Amino acid sequence: MAPPLVLDIDGTLTTPAGGIDPRAFETVPAWDAPVVLATGKAFPYPVALCHFFAIPEQVVAENGGVVYADDEVTLTVDGDRVREAAQAFVDRGGDLGWGTADTVNRWRETEVAVSLDADEALLRSVAADFDLDVVDTGYAYHLKTPGVEKGDGLRSVAETLGLDPEAFVAVGDSENDVSTFETAGRSFAVANADDPARAAADRVTDGAHMDGVLEALAAAR
Repeated sequence: MAPPLVLDIDGTLTTPAGGIDPRAFETVPAWDAPVVLATGKAFPYPVALCHFFAIPEQVVAENGGVVYADDEVTLTVDGDRVREAAQAFVDRGGDLGWGTADTVNRWRETEVAVSLDADEALLRSVAADFDLDVVDTGYAYHLKTPGVEKGDGLRSVAETLGLDPEAFVAVGDSENDVSTFETAGRSFAVANADDPARAAADRVTDGAHMDGVLEALAAAR
C-alpha cells in the first residue's frame, strides 16, 4: 500500500514560474493514502488547494502555526507578538512589500510574511528585539515564533488521523521543511531545494519541482 504523504507546496508542487504544476491535479488525488499539505502560506491557501484537488482538507499552514484535520482548526501559537514586530519593522522604515491590500498576510493568524525585496538586516534586527525567528523559504521571509514548526503540525494531524508520523513520506524544498523531514519516516528534497533541506532529507531527487515529486512518489511506492 502507498504510505501517507506530507507535501510542501511552493517550490515542490509548483512550476519554476510559481504556479501549481498541472500534473499535481492528477497525481495528488490519485494517491491512495492520506495526503497532508504543509506550507508557509496562510491557512486559506492549502484549504483551497485541497478543495480543488478534491481531497480531504488536512493541512499544516503558516509553518505549523495553523493545523486543520477532521473538522478541527488549531492555532498552535498566538500571533500578537509577531504582528507587533511587523508593525515595528514598518515604523522603523521597513516595507512588508505586498502593497496596500496585502493579500499575502490578510488571512494570516500566527505569523507575518515579508517580501524577499525587504530590508533583511532590519527585519532580523527587529525579530531579535521581539525574540522571534526569521525563516527564508525562498519565496518570502517568515516572521514567526520560535519553536513553531511544520513537523509539530504533522504530528498533530497524524494523531488526529490515528497514524504514526513516521509512517509519512515527506517531500519539500526549503529550510521550513526540515522539521517535517525529521518527523516523517522518509523524506525527499527535490533537486531545487536549498542547502538545509538537502542536508536534512534522506534523498535528493534528480528532478526539480514536480519532476522531483513524481520521482519521490515512485520511490515511495
